Amino acid sequence: MDWIIEYIWIIWLVLILLFVTVEMLSLEFTFLMLAIGSAIGLLSGTIGVPWWGQFLIAAAASVLLLLLVRPSLLRALRKGEDPAKSNIDALVGASGRVVQTVSGHGGQVKLANGELWTASVDPDSPATSLEPGTSVQVQAIRGATAVVIPSERNAS
Repeated sequence: MDWIIEYIWIIWLVLILLFVTVEMLSLEFTFLMLAIGSAIGLLSGTIGVPWWGQFLIAAAASVLLLLLVRPSLLRALRKGEDPAKSNIDALVGASGRVVQTVSGHGGQVKLANGELWTASVDPDSPATSLEPGTSVQVQAIRGATAVVIPSERNAS
């Protein structure tokens, strides 16, 4: 037990380095708050707090940081996010036109963004096949296939 009292500062430094390393991999501020709490525990040891008190102070500081500081840091980090959808998320709801007859098993559509996609008719759609020139809307992307339904423009 004497070695804990003598080398507690090394334990704190190892914990701080471990938490900072994990934080660099996760990037979610959880382990950063634990590292700061550990640094506060280390500092409390320099003023003579016993080892068990250092752990209690570090735990309390970490919990307070996680509850009070981390949420505002996450909000500030996400504040500048681009709200525009990208990749597959941007294709859902996109319009297009049938190029090659689309059935439940295949066909091709050209989307409004100019991309040519393999397509199939949505099983919930009343249409079983769509002829070339029909306007469609993408309901989902399954693998490399756009699941489409006839757009409302065709209904009128």
